[in-house]
Amino acid sequence: MAGCATLGPAPPPQQDNLCEIFSEHPRWYDYARASEREWGTPIAIQMAFIQQESSFRSHVRPDRKRLLGIIPWRRPSSAYGYAQAQDPVWGEYRAEAGSLTARRTHMKHATDFIGWYNVRTNRMTGVSLQNAEHLYLAYHEGQGGYNRGTWRGKPGVQRAARQVAQRAARYQSQLDACESELRCRRFYQFAPFCR
Repeated sequence: MAGCATLGPAPPPQQDNLCEIFSEHPRWYDYARASEREWGTPIAIQMAFIQQESSFRSHVRPDRKRLLGIIPWRRPSSAYGYAQAQDPVWGEYRAEAGSLTARRTHMKHATDFIGWYNVRTNRMTGVSLQNAEHLYLAYHEGQGGYNRGTWRGKPGVQRAARQVAQRAARYQSQLDACESELRCRRFYQFAPFCR
């Protein structure tokens, strides 16, 4: 277990403050901003998804089931990485929008995946790219499951979606206060010309 911890950056200790997260991992801001420009999902929503799915742990997988209560057995799904993308949909993403070298354990690809997935959700369900709660319901249940309303019988999923929406709103408020610094952090950048 300790060996796995060295595979990626340590998760931010203050996960309730997006400015502190980006201060600790400034490239994450760049990746999320590039995804927002490409696909349209706001940065705050992307990061709220990742916090909910992996708590910013790069190599996390679902816990294994136990055979006879003690023997480690199969995992309940193939979810993996920051965005907890499963094998089939990750393959679709790599074929359609990513590349053969895209990795679920890299924040750049995780944010891009979320943006790509949410555009697909918008196209297939009509959910707005600004609606964090319903985007997350479709992320968890799949677009088909969302359209069938499978989430309606799952109070835990509904609760998680509300938490994502609340976190996204909080993250957006924080980002509004610090984004100008994040955009102008390099030595060659200066206001008002930061991109």
